[in-house]
Amino acid sequence: MTSSNFFETITSERKDSPELSECVERTVAQLLRQSTSTNRPGILLGKIQSGKTRAFLGVIALAFDRGYDLVILLTKGTISLARQTLNRVREDFRTFIKSDQVQIFDIMTLPENLTPYELNQKLILVVKKEDDNLKRLITAFRVKYPQLVSRKALIIDDEADLASVTFRRKNGEISPGVISGKIEELLNTISSSDFLQVTATPYSLYLQPEEEVQRSGVMLFRPKRPAFTEILPEHPDYVGGDYYFEQSADPGSTAYFVYEEVPIAERDALKREDGRRLRILDVLKEGNTAVLRRAIVNFVMGAVVRQLQQTAAKQDFKKYAFLFHTEQARESHTWQETVAIAIRDGLVKAAEANEPQLDLLLRSAFEDLRRSAEVGAFPMPNFEECSRGAQQALLNGYLMIAKVNSDKDVEELLDESGQLKLRTPMNLFIGGQILDRGLTIENMIGFYYGRNPKRFQQDTVLQHSRMYGARQKEDLAFTRFYAPRHIYLVMQKIHEFDTALREAFLSGAHDRGVYFIQRDPAERLVSCSPSKLMFSRLTSIRPGRRLLPREFQTVAKTHGRASLDDLDKRIRVLCGGKLEGITTVSVDIAIKLLEIAYSNLEFEDDDFDDQKGHIAALEHLSKSASDPIARGNVLLITAADRDVSRRREKGRGRFSDAPDTKQQASAAEERAASVPVLMLLRQNGTEKNGWRGLDFWWPVIVVPQNAVTSVFAAEAPAADFAVQSASAS
Repeated sequence: MTSSNFFETITSERKDSPELSECVERTVAQLLRQSTSTNRPGILLGKIQSGKTRAFLGVIALAFDRGYDLVILLTKGTISLARQTLNRVREDFRTFIKSDQVQIFDIMTLPENLTPYELNQKLILVVKKEDDNLKRLITAFRVKYPQLVSRKALIIDDEADLASVTFRRKNGEISPGVISGKIEELLNTISSSDFLQVTATPYSLYLQPEEEVQRSGVMLFRPKRPAFTEILPEHPDYVGGDYYFEQSADPGSTAYFVYEEVPIAERDALKREDGRRLRILDVLKEGNTAVLRRAIVNFVMGAVVRQLQQTAAKQDFKKYAFLFHTEQARESHTWQETVAIAIRDGLVKAAEANEPQLDLLLRSAFEDLRRSAEVGAFPMPNFEECSRGAQQALLNGYLMIAKVNSDKDVEELLDESGQLKLRTPMNLFIGGQILDRGLTIENMIGFYYGRNPKRFQQDTVLQHSRMYGARQKEDLAFTRFYAPRHIYLVMQKIHEFDTALREAFLSGAHDRGVYFIQRDPAERLVSCSPSKLMFSRLTSIRPGRRLLPREFQTVAKTHGRASLDDLDKRIRVLCGGKLEGITTVSVDIAIKLLEIAYSNLEFEDDDFDDQKGHIAALEHLSKSASDPIARGNVLLITAADRDVSRRREKGRGRFSDAPDTKQQASAAEERAASVPVLMLLRQNGTEKNGWRGLDFWWPVIVVPQNAVTSVFAAEAPAADFAVQSASAS
């Protein structure tokens, strides 16, 4: 054997960016400098589908150069994904495998007769986070190869939140999860080790009990706190929640057209077969398949348009993917497959018969996609060419529909690089949990999502977001995301919290990463345990951002008239007899104005009434202002005679969320350097604009530029949930 520079070789072969290499070098330097363990792990924090595997393989290579001899790679808890990881490790280290410098094994196939020659090489063991795998690993160290106990080891925990930080309550008693207990046992077996957790969703580290858990003097659980956190750099083409949940409010962005609401009735009709809800024979006319039908036609049309554009530009022809994920139950997937196939076959028959209905569906899809293409300045082929292409795609079997709900299904569909193989020009995948973590779906331009748990867990919902990842901007103009409205709003809140947490990590704003604050029953602001979070009841604040109510209707005209008159009167007193002005008021006065404004707003879903969180945020921002003179005050900006419609004119009738003009927003942001701004914008609540005939004040809070990232819990759940929310799903 000859010694080699593992890191230089691998990064050169992969053509890694300087930013990624620097991140890897910082991570290994931290591991060598700091003592890490399961209770104080190092954290490599990336985003969903942002190249975390590439990064930790770089860490392994550099760790070998820095004196580590053994790497234990704890991977996801499914056979197919563990095998995917194993193949990826072998691919990146192929040069060193050939030269007998590295041995790589799945722990379940570790030979029982490794020779000293083999044991003297660098060793990588891939271990699925599952009881039998971990037992076999511990036995290998204690019985088969005890000489490994003294080797300098690096334990890398991929998807760390999945099973590594768990505990459970049973019969009123708390105990550690099986997997976390086995990992602890492993580290106690090895004499010299470091521990790195790799994750996009580190929330199990933050949603855990604040104190140690003991029973009868025995330690059962000790809270885990990061020894360090390294942030993985984003790929230049990375697309995440900011596109789907922030840029989607901008009419000048292709993201403005990305989302379409799925009616609850349709989602429920796709859960199980029920002839009263959905008649399969009428699937091309059935009301409860309207959005799915449109989604499939949009997918076909979008793929055709992109392929025509690629042909015109003399680019390689790409295949495209669509993901359908609304349920965990396999019987639901079978029914959904039946419905999707029926829609496809109905479209094929319509193409064969040249039926007018198909022309209407294709024209609707073309017009929908054309709007976003125009915003993105991407030239569209003419409709006739696109229509012919779509019909030929249907007639020639370009649209494949595949059900993926088992390890076997995934194994059959994975390609050499570990991605779901796109076998035809258009691939629609139907499945549940198996399609979540670790699976990369290339060129995905359609996502029909509807998972609706009783409680939305931050890490789980983020991992479902398979539409995140490196995407071509040209593809984004033809990408669509379909989900029930309440699920979209929860995902938006989760994105806001995720972003707040990451910004706090990057800025070092708080050693826990974020403040958690709640109003107690006595109406005081108190610190809140992060385990007491319900994501539909959160308000995340970030410097320079706006907080405002969305998705509401005004109360009835007769019911709200008195409150409107009261607020008008108070504002005239504050603004010198006018309804428009700029003045400084105490935070108590601002909160009263905010409460009156909210009293005339009505929310279909109480989970999205942000009044408590917004009041807590305004109070906290005012009382913690960096400028002592401004502390306890709020800058009030008012404007009248606004005429915003309840729903947007574009964007499929979605709710308006921009009551302020760009000029007003910019002026407020300039003034909100160290003091929070409360904008109250008096709207003409006319029925023609979708309101109930009652004028109302739409409140907007602007967060100061120098504020510290914070999260406000409007409401804490029951005590039991504090434990359940920390357990990985």
